[in-house]
Amino acid sequence: MEPFQQRVQPWMLACFGAQIASDARERNHRFLEESLELAQACGCSAQEVHQLVDYVFSRPPGEQAQEVGGVMVTLAALCLAHGLDMHAAGEAELARIWDKVAAIRAKHALKPKVGG
Repeated sequence: MEPFQQRVQPWMLACFGAQIASDARERNHRFLEESLELAQACGCSAQEVHQLVDYVFSRPPGEQAQEVGGVMVTLAALCLAHGLDMHAAGEAELARIWDKVAAIRAKHALKPKVGG
């Protein structure tokens, strides 16, 4: 079986097309949105988020590959703390969204356009 990351790409292309699928700014915003939704679902408050935003942006940017590794390690640790299987959750979500392409496209069209 292909790695998960490679199996996400065909869905991205089918759902959004190549331009949106490869738009780095759009992918940043959607990742941030999903990570905030996960933190919220796990009990994090908006006040805590704002404090962490201020903390993170008071420091210089990190190196992308190292930060991806950090995200993966901390996601695994979060899942362990909450009794979640991150691999099973990812596989279930990828299977679920293949049946929701039209609804996801419609929802995407309503998302706020962030930045400029």
